[in-house]
Amino acid sequence: MSQQDIVYKSKINKIRSFALILIFVGFAFMYGGIFARNMSWLMYLLFIFGILSIILSTVVYFWIGMLSTKAIPIICPNCEKQTKMLGVVDACMHCRQPLTLDKDLEGKEFDEKYNRRSYRKKVKEKLN
Repeated sequence: MSQQDIVYKSKINKIRSFALILIFVGFAFMYGGIFARNMSWLMYLLFIFGILSIILSTVVYFWIGMLSTKAIPIICPNCEKQTKMLGVVDACMHCRQPLTLDKDLEGKEFDEKYNRRSYRKKVKEKLN
C-alpha cells in the first residue's frame, strides 16, 4: 500500500465528526417521532431519544472544545498551516500529514497505538 493510499484524520476532527453525527441521529429520531404520532408512546420515546442525542452532542462539542484549548499548536511541515496536536502522534487537520512530537518515532510507520498509555508504559519499562 503506497503512502498516498493511506488517509489519516486528526483526532479533534474525528471527535467533532462524531458530535455532528449525533446531531443528525437526534434529528432522525425526532422525524421518526413525527411519523409515529399515531402511537403517542412511540412518538414520545423517539422525541426523548432525539433530544438526548442532541444534548450528548452538545456535551461532546463542549468537551472537545476544552480539549482543543490544551492541544499543542504546531506548523505542519507539509502544508505550512497551523494545526493542533493531541497526543504523541496525530495528523494535520488540513492536509492529513502524519505528525509526531517524539523524536524516537520520526520515520516510523504512523500508528495511533503510540498515544495509548499502555504502549508508552511498555516502552518505558523496556528502556529501564
